[in-house]
Amino acid sequence: MAFIKWSDSLSVHVAEIDEQHQKLIHLINTLHDAMLEKKGKEVLADILDQLAAYTVYHFSTEEKYMEQCNYSGFLLHKKEHDSFVDKVDSLIKDYQANKLGITIDLMNFLRDWVSHHIQVTDKKYSETFNKNGII
Repeated sequence: MAFIKWSDSLSVHVAEIDEQHQKLIHLINTLHDAMLEKKGKEVLADILDQLAAYTVYHFSTEEKYMEQCNYSGFLLHKKEHDSFVDKVDSLIKDYQANKLGITIDLMNFLRDWVSHHIQVTDKKYSETFNKNGII
């Protein structure tokens, strides 16, 4: 059963970005399912690798459109992106150092990211992007 189910409440009404967000939701659900099966640590390295790659292509997509549209919230938004990258980097280092509790920390971080960043911060650019033909 999905921990987070994709719904219109998560949509930013930009197809490319919604598809990328759905990839993140899939990663979260994969981690959650593995945790329920007591296999979270077994998938953690792969999830962290995929998250690191995700940050590169997803954030560059959003930031490219923000610059293209002269989005007024660009700098604050980019700051949140940079913070996400720093957190993922920190979790990767913790994993490599065999620290405990990383799986739960990651799950909580990602859940909070979806509820705050995607559902609040990302929604702020939807109208600007759509007005500029990015749909």
